[in-house]
Amino acid sequence: MGGVADVNFTLVQLRYFVTAAELGSMTAASRELMVAQSAISAAIAQVERELGVQLLIRHHARGLSLTRAGERFLVEAREFLSHAAALAQSARGLAGSLTGELAVGCLTTLAPFYLSRLLREFAEKYPGVRVSVAEGEISAMESALLDGRCEVALVYAIDLALDLDIRTLTRARPYALLPPEHPLARAETVSLTDLAAEPMILLDLPRSRDYFRAIYPTEPRVRFRTSSYETARSLVAGGHGYSILNQRADNDQTYDGGRVACVPISDDVPALDVVLASVRGVRPTARAVAFAETCQAFFSRR
Repeated sequence: MGGVADVNFTLVQLRYFVTAAELGSMTAASRELMVAQSAISAAIAQVERELGVQLLIRHHARGLSLTRAGERFLVEAREFLSHAAALAQSARGLAGSLTGELAVGCLTTLAPFYLSRLLREFAEKYPGVRVSVAEGEISAMESALLDGRCEVALVYAIDLALDLDIRTLTRARPYALLPPEHPLARAETVSLTDLAAEPMILLDLPRSRDYFRAIYPTEPRVRFRTSSYETARSLVAGGHGYSILNQRADNDQTYDGGRVACVPISDDVPALDVVLASVRGVRPTARAVAFAETCQAFFSRR
């Protein structure tokens, strides 16, 4: 009869492997875990023997690097350790008062608008959970999710990887950002045709740039490109052109003391979905579920 093969390595040995792989050094892992370097090396060798594959390549005086098998195993090991911690927590009867660590990703252009308030609300409800945050562009957030460095990430739903699940939180409609002295700055709405001949300040971020350019009936006249939301606002305030953005600041003043006007777009242009993404098929921890529910409640009130 066939059966499940015995696995003769422990959670401790698995934790030693994950720490050494993440830090890229046995010495650094020894300092982090406060365990003898020889013990870490022996533990990882035991895991490799049991699996029958090499996970790490030891470079003399240059630390460690992961093999292809090691890269895949690291993702699984992180998930396994996370669920082992959740199981222990449940066994102690602590499910009602969540504890532990939660790694959250956030798109750079969303973080200034939502991240601080979300973290504050979550901390008020679940003070025992320690949240770490990684910021980046959409592709960086996808990678962080898929390789296990983040469990959930707040992003725009722009061409996301097919192996991600999403929970839609809100929709962000694009609007025109104009200098206050612009003839259309006080209009109720503005069409893209009205702006077609004018210079544009493009928020030039991966995938976002394609979204902005796709909403135009013709190629816009891009004068300046910037990866900074606030730089785009400053350039508009200085009269260098107009911009199209999705998130609105609470006031019309820019960092350099200028002012801008936000005008709705009359065209039928697609809004961007703000979503909480996670890896499809991976059972979320109780901490991730609690964070998702906090996000849903936060955006439902807005």
